[in-house]
Amino acid sequence: MPETLSYPRTVSAGPHTIELRLLQPGDADALIAFAQGLPQHDLLFLLRDIRNPRVVAAWIEQVQRGQIRSLVAVEGSEIVGCTALARDELSWSPHVADIRMLVSPRMRGTGFGRVLAQECVAMAMADGVSKLTARLTPDQGAALTVFEDLGFRPEALLRDHVRDTAGELHDIAIMALDLERQGGLKAAYGMG
Repeated sequence: MPETLSYPRTVSAGPHTIELRLLQPGDADALIAFAQGLPQHDLLFLLRDIRNPRVVAAWIEQVQRGQIRSLVAVEGSEIVGCTALARDELSWSPHVADIRMLVSPRMRGTGFGRVLAQECVAMAMADGVSKLTARLTPDQGAALTVFEDLGFRPEALLRDHVRDTAGELHDIAIMALDLERQGGLKAAYGMG
């Protein structure tokens, strides 16, 4: 669990030592390379295709404007994971943030996804978010387990909601965590 929200810092997952740091404009090419190395199915829950340089440029611009908080996870010189905590302060739901998280296939099974998810929850609590949502495809069993273990519960299933590049339709599951009702989490994360 995050002891502090200062970056950069080092975390361990299995035999891996990873640096977590805030996403910077200079990360665009490495982030696109990371996304291009992921199976397409891993990207379906995102609202946009982050293999596209224009999409990544818009993402970085939103980070710079403070609309999204993003971390990159680096092992050596390679991005092995990234997160985004997206929140629209001008919407009817400024108390809600959406977690977006990707993990390199080679890092799966090491506990690294859980580390990133915990980091996102801690960031949301530090930002005063009341409710977190996470979108994923229902067949992402390990990701579902990570979010359920953190207290997220299923809220919706959007059938045939996304179409992949081959034209196949896929469902999207939406899970949510009400941080105000989960007051014990704040103590567990050392923030309350």
